[in-house]
Amino acid sequence: MNASLGREKHRFFKGITGNILILGLVSFLTDFSSEMIYPLLPVFLTAVLGAGPAVLGAIEGIAESTASLLKLVSGIMSDRVADRKRLVLSGYGISSFARPFIAAATGPLAVLIIRFADRVGKGIRTSPRDALIADSVDPSIRGKAYGFHRSMDHAGAIVGPLVASALLAFVVSDMRTVFWLAAIPGILAVTLIAFKVKEVARRTGPSNRTFLGLFPHGRLRAYIIILFIFTLGNSSDAFLLLQAGRLGVSPVIIPLLWAFFHVVKMCSSMPFGALSDRIGRRKIIVTGWGVYALTYVGFGYATTETHVWLLFTLYGLFYGLTEGTEKAFLVDISRAEERGSAFGWYNFAIGIGALPASLLFGLIWQMVGPKAAFAFGAGLAGLAALLLMFFINPARTDEVRLS
Repeated sequence: MNASLGREKHRFFKGITGNILILGLVSFLTDFSSEMIYPLLPVFLTAVLGAGPAVLGAIEGIAESTASLLKLVSGIMSDRVADRKRLVLSGYGISSFARPFIAAATGPLAVLIIRFADRVGKGIRTSPRDALIADSVDPSIRGKAYGFHRSMDHAGAIVGPLVASALLAFVVSDMRTVFWLAAIPGILAVTLIAFKVKEVARRTGPSNRTFLGLFPHGRLRAYIIILFIFTLGNSSDAFLLLQAGRLGVSPVIIPLLWAFFHVVKMCSSMPFGALSDRIGRRKIIVTGWGVYALTYVGFGYATTETHVWLLFTLYGLFYGLTEGTEKAFLVDISRAEERGSAFGWYNFAIGIGALPASLLFGLIWQMVGPKAAFAFGAGLAGLAALLLMFFINPARTDEVRLS
């Protein structure tokens, strides 16, 4: 039996290099830190600081859109320099320092400034990190590698809310103390990058092309435009937590709900990523976007706490289907020397849609109602799925580029 377990473990980690493993641990610790704060942020903003849904949407939209622009710049830069690790380290360092200072916020503006700084760090690190993952793994298991990374990220997001919930229930009496304690895992993550992540030798990209000249062409351009359309209907998850609160989920239980959501994401990301290596990326992505549309419709018509738990299960499967698969798909259709730029544009398209997505969702919710807001998101997801099916040829894009 021990031999059988050993073989299963070997198959599970087959192809997962040292860099992939360490970057996975870094994401685990970073999400441990951030998810001690994020599930409580909507309640903190509305109940403690007196902000409304539109303010929440503005804060999240501005924060994520800021990160998206920096993801583009850092991705392009990472193709032109020999050391992607330096960008990754600085980005994680900025976020880990800024994030806990939400504990000192006395108004919505302070939260916006701190979230802005946190997202600046995310913007600097994300594209170089994703490109470094591609540089560090065999092309035949890209989906598995990105799925593993996302699984580790979600594992941290499970531990963070559980720790926050336990602290609030048994140790501390206010959310601000929990926010300060979130600094500890962030410091550990930065230390791991500094001493354990290795740069991978590679050919650098062109340095004489203009900014607009770096915009993708062909299938990559079509893919990024379709992703942008989907993103316009993909508002901040903070609205789902707000809806959960409206349907009777108490502040003490919300971190547990958030942890459960990440259990589903963690358990599904690597299997679906590996499945995309075998049957093709497009099938998995279209299925995921369909699940997203169904989930949003469900949130609009939910009436009980039980509905919330079922819908968060579906929503977790959406992430498991799409997160790693979308990134592996991007690498498949990108040149090796321009992976950073490709991830920059990918993250830019997703992030730049975050501001109008969250603002529109918050305004529709406030002016018409939650049903209309969730229906808007579901409709755009369905449109994006149809466009991906009709405008991206699976026979060509599912081929792995062995560069």
